Amino acid sequence: MSRFNSHRPATVTLLLILILAVGLPTTGTPKKHKAKTGKSPGDPAIILGSGAHRYEWVRGWAKLPEGMNLGNLHGAVQVDSKGLIYLSAESENAVMVFDQGGKFVRAFGKEWKADKPGNGIHGMRLRKEGGKEYLYLTHLDRHEFAKITLTGETVWVRGYPEKSGVYTSKDEFKPTGIAVAPNGDVYVTDGYGKNYIHHYNAKGEYVNSWGGKGAEDGKFNTPHAILVDTRGPEPLILVTDRAQHRLQWFTLDGKHVRTLPGDGDLLRLPAALDERGGDLVVGDLSGRVTILDKDNKLITHLGDNIDPKKRAKNTITPDEWLEGQFISPHGVCWDEHGNLYVEEWLQTGRVVKLKRVK
Repeated sequence: MSRFNSHRPATVTLLLILILAVGLPTTGTPKKHKAKTGKSPGDPAIILGSGAHRYEWVRGWAKLPEGMNLGNLHGAVQVDSKGLIYLSAESENAVMVFDQGGKFVRAFGKEWKADKPGNGIHGMRLRKEGGKEYLYLTHLDRHEFAKITLTGETVWVRGYPEKSGVYTSKDEFKPTGIAVAPNGDVYVTDGYGKNYIHHYNAKGEYVNSWGGKGAEDGKFNTPHAILVDTRGPEPLILVTDRAQHRLQWFTLDGKHVRTLPGDGDLLRLPAALDERGGDLVVGDLSGRVTILDKDNKLITHLGDNIDPKKRAKNTITPDEWLEGQFISPHGVCWDEHGNLYVEEWLQTGRVVKLKRVK
């Protein structure tokens, strides 16, 4: 006898045929929404954050010319006054420039390419001085830091801080972060070397140093990024003490002011910093971006990776990336509209735009 006999109503027969063809709904682990090169019609928007800090994860933001790729990224991202985004890379295109829509504009800096993976431009800070803008950068392979124009011309380059008395050779100096004070003084973190902060004047002349490795206030274990925090009555030097899961503040001449510990789950591996409108954004290498208010209280976490095995891992390949979840934020910057740009430490490179939702 036929499974579908003539005594069943036609609608029931049709329904059973559809169930057999399509399958019943199932429960269990949902399929992964893997990274795409762009948004397709019908894709729901991915909204992160809460309150005044809500952002849309922009799919496939960076659009490169055919034959060009990001390659291994282990650097920073900055935004100029025209809204152009500057991304450091390790290839001959050591600084890549994009517009806000993610279109590639130009690249420069082949003299700053990395000699080996992970050792190119690391820290980068863009600053307007008079009518011009400059990039300040640190370079691991070269054991140097420099000031350059937005088209790549060198203003000055400085080597290891010999006058500090901390080093026996340049190879011990592995600078990771750089910041510039309102008066033009420059501060460099030796995050992968001796764990010191080095202070120079606006001419690039050595002033003083502080820090060293240790767990007490004023000491560090991987002082990775540095920022001149202008949210208070006086500017302070803010440093991410990454391996100790905390932030530390200092006066401009290096006296310790306060420490924000990563109690509970506030900070994992703080790796990058930017400020805007009284708020502080922290790129956390361990799979998320954190926003703090003017009192350094938590506002929100963005893109928190739910899989600890995929946090702070350079080798996670694109087929394992998930939209809306970070892996290893290493550089972070706001633009004038409140959008965020995040560069991740990944061997195949990823830069994410988080569009501010009003």
